Amino acid sequence: MASSSAPTSTGSRAAAGLSVVYLSGRRSQDAGGYGVYTEDDVDALRALAEEPGIVDMFLTNEWPSGVSNGADTSNAPPGVSDPSAYDSIVSELVAEIKPRYHIAGTKGVYYAREPYCNKEAEHVTRFIGLAAVGNKEKQKFIHAISPTPASMMSTAEIRTRPPNTTLSPYMLAEKTSHAREATKRPANSDIDTQYWRFDVSKRQKQGGAGGDKLCFKFTSSGSCSRGEKCNYRHDADARDQYLRNVCFDFLNKGKCERGPDCNFNHSLSEEGASFSQNARSHSDRRSSGKNCWFCLSSPNVESHLVISIGESYYCTLAKGALVQNHVLLVPIEHCPNTLMMPSETDMELAKYKNALNMYYKNQANEVVFFEWIFQHSPHANLQAVPIPLSKASNVQRIFNLAAKKLGFEFAVVNPDDDSSEGRKLLRSQFDGKSSIFYVELPEGTILSHLVDDKEKFPVQFGREVLAGLLSVPERADWKNCKLNKDEEVQIVESFKKGFGDYDPAKGFPS
Repeated sequence: MASSSAPTSTGSRAAAGLSVVYLSGRRSQDAGGYGVYTEDDVDALRALAEEPGIVDMFLTNEWPSGVSNGADTSNAPPGVSDPSAYDSIVSELVAEIKPRYHIAGTKGVYYAREPYCNKEAEHVTRFIGLAAVGNKEKQKFIHAISPTPASMMSTAEIRTRPPNTTLSPYMLAEKTSHAREATKRPANSDIDTQYWRFDVSKRQKQGGAGGDKLCFKFTSSGSCSRGEKCNYRHDADARDQYLRNVCFDFLNKGKCERGPDCNFNHSLSEEGASFSQNARSHSDRRSSGKNCWFCLSSPNVESHLVISIGESYYCTLAKGALVQNHVLLVPIEHCPNTLMMPSETDMELAKYKNALNMYYKNQANEVVFFEWIFQHSPHANLQAVPIPLSKASNVQRIFNLAAKKLGFEFAVVNPDDDSSEGRKLLRSQFDGKSSIFYVELPEGTILSHLVDDKEKFPVQFGREVLAGLLSVPERADWKNCKLNKDEEVQIVESFKKGFGDYDPAKGFPS
């Protein structure tokens, strides 16, 4: 790793299995330009910090303010104590991202800080500041490291703390910053600085009560793991406007520097728009990033897995399938869950489910459908897993046992086993904001569980339960089941041949 002028961009990459996040350039209030980063870049990294997994490396141009707090600086070069070329935003970001290594370069001195522990994390962070290439003091501008990716490390290795580990240098700086902001902020700043027509104080959600800037994570996804500790405002009205395709900068600052080049609205959407309109706006926003793995218009979609395409849904082979012929039913429109799709699309969804049921029965199997809906679900997918007829009668018992182990009980949505009516009841019970897991059993009974915000619910719960039922616990993690593309193509072609007789997209009644 050598110090140099970094490209002006932000984001994350995977290199040799390592998770690498970067913020290059210097801070700027302007919309862009070479060698600077803006609030949009920072917001993007803050959202990324909420994603699961450990970041191995965080690369920044600027040094974080307060990095030497609590450290032994007796042998540190003089430049470390110089207050210039420090950046408080980088401090905030590194405290949120919690990388294993943080490497910065523009201060012009070499400084390898003692490792420090992170708040609410088990691993330590090592900061390395690199000197300029060819510097007169001959300080190190190259530092060789060969870290093992965190994803390949054991829990014990992750938790290892060297004897010289210190507390986080940013905890003291964070407290000082919050006190300073509280002193500087006038009582009526919200009224003076906001340009929208709704009352931000009445519909504020938990967290960020003292902040005058919107939390990007909450606004874009509806949740923020920082909760009350978040420094930014959690505002339900702003999120509602965001879902209607209103520009985040306009909501946050009352203006947008991109002007006519911006793809989003610079005026507030009137209340009363139907959900389908809101969902379409949300679809436009998310698909514009072209990052979704399930949007058929995205370059990231693995089209070779697609089996059938209807009007509102398509059927695709599951990536890393639990068992052979495990498939997903996915909305064509970008929508976070199937319960928020327009009700008229349920007819086509029912046709696909019936078609799969008949296809599986022809192979002496029944089918279990399940969906995990969480507050920041990216794109809906209803999973369909075939199980042998001999195990069908045990499905409800196994799910109830798994629920009991986690300390909850399933609610039976439709005691009469009518799956169509059960889905209508499920829709009526779902408020569009909560997290919920539901499973449709072979006989049509739907079991559901509304997940509390503080509940630690396993993301792969449905898959894990069925893996146990089918005696393949080693396949509970889809990553252990990935195939190469040629194998996937072969399975899809085989599925299409058998499913073609039932495929509703081909006009076959179901």
